[in-house]
Amino acid sequence: MKEFNEEYIDNVRHIADAHDEAAAKQMLEDLHPADIAELFKELDLEEAEYLNRLLDGDKAADVLMELDEEDRRKLLSDMEPEDIARKFVDHLDTDEAVDLIQELDEEDRDEVLSHIDDVEQAGDIIDLLKYDEDTAGGLMGTEMLVVNENWSMPECIKQLRMQAEDMDEIYYVYVVDNDDKLRGTLPLKELITHPSVSKIKNVMETDPVAVKTDTTLDDVAIDFEKYDLVAMPVIDSIGRLVGHITVDDVMDRVRESSERDYQLASGLSQDVESDDTLWQQTKARLPWLLMGIVGGIGNSLILGNFEQGFVTNPAMALFIPMIGGTGGNVGIQSSAIVVQGLANGSLDLKDTGRQILKEVGVGFVNGLVISLLVFIYNAFQLNPLNPTTVAVSLSLMAVVLFASVFGTFVPLTLERFKIDPALATGPFISITNDIIGMLIYMLICSWLMSVLG
Repeated sequence: MKEFNEEYIDNVRHIADAHDEAAAKQMLEDLHPADIAELFKELDLEEAEYLNRLLDGDKAADVLMELDEEDRRKLLSDMEPEDIARKFVDHLDTDEAVDLIQELDEEDRDEVLSHIDDVEQAGDIIDLLKYDEDTAGGLMGTEMLVVNENWSMPECIKQLRMQAEDMDEIYYVYVVDNDDKLRGTLPLKELITHPSVSKIKNVMETDPVAVKTDTTLDDVAIDFEKYDLVAMPVIDSIGRLVGHITVDDVMDRVRESSERDYQLASGLSQDVESDDTLWQQTKARLPWLLMGIVGGIGNSLILGNFEQGFVTNPAMALFIPMIGGTGGNVGIQSSAIVVQGLANGSLDLKDTGRQILKEVGVGFVNGLVISLLVFIYNAFQLNPLNPTTVAVSLSLMAVVLFASVFGTFVPLTLERFKIDPALATGPFISITNDIIGMLIYMLICSWLMSVLG
């Protein structure tokens, strides 16, 4: 990717402000669409709009799709639906056109669709808009090479030449029957080595890896990785070929999904960027901070009920941060392992019982080691028979066991109810384990003080 220094950006601004069309076109001609998108981020909206108007249809569309969603929305905000359709949508593949139209207001969507010149493309877009955006149907495009299994090779080549005229990239040639059901793929090698074969079905590769329109994005990504694919056909419920997905589309969606999960795990309630406004960042960050306050109040109420214990044995207070921190860390570790397993397909919901039992074992070993080390430390610092010495070790054992099971159970439960399990790797686990851990510690301390006097 091209690096832009301040001198270069200042020169571009000068060209845009002066409306020097010749210099602007020369500069834009030498840049890749991704580099132009990066450049637009450094410019004012008016400057970016001026340069965008000078781009031809294909390049303007490519630049638009390289922009972040927020920057794309700004660039489109002052454009008429007809101009959006003619300048951008008409030059995009159907999957990208669908992504763009989904970002528009409901009223603008219909207006844009009504101004698309290619009626067939408009129909394909309308069909794709019916699918959930996080499924194979919402991810696929309809631009692909398709041949009939009963065609001869000369007829096949003739049809492929006609179909390929409007395509930018060619990945596979898909073979269908007379009912449009997917039967296989035709390797390009066969077009060269068998130019006079009687039927395509005699040289095609059967049983291609395909997904249905309702397959989730996570499962699609797993199949791409498992079979090392660059494209994958999509079929409907009765096996008819309706589109295909390319690896670049999958990677873009996986990256977006990973960013959302990371932000969710960090306690952000919605997507947010570093250049978002103060209000946008506040809305995204404040909800979980307020939940943290609620958790803190809950802890203070628990501690308030055991005030007499602190008077009798002040050493109890020294280990409160350790109990809470250990429970939160263990819970996040357990939930992170489960979320990762669900994401890469190595863990299935039917393995819930086995995974919880495994975490009980891991929690027991970890808790035993931590408890023994802390007991040895407290035995020298306090007294082996001091209620706090024993209570801290027993509490750590109980908290680690609880956090391990809880951190495993919660993401599996969220996944079962179709809720993003990444929620379980963030503040939710930490706050819950902190409160439960504190309650366990206080109850054990009170019990031991009554037993040991």
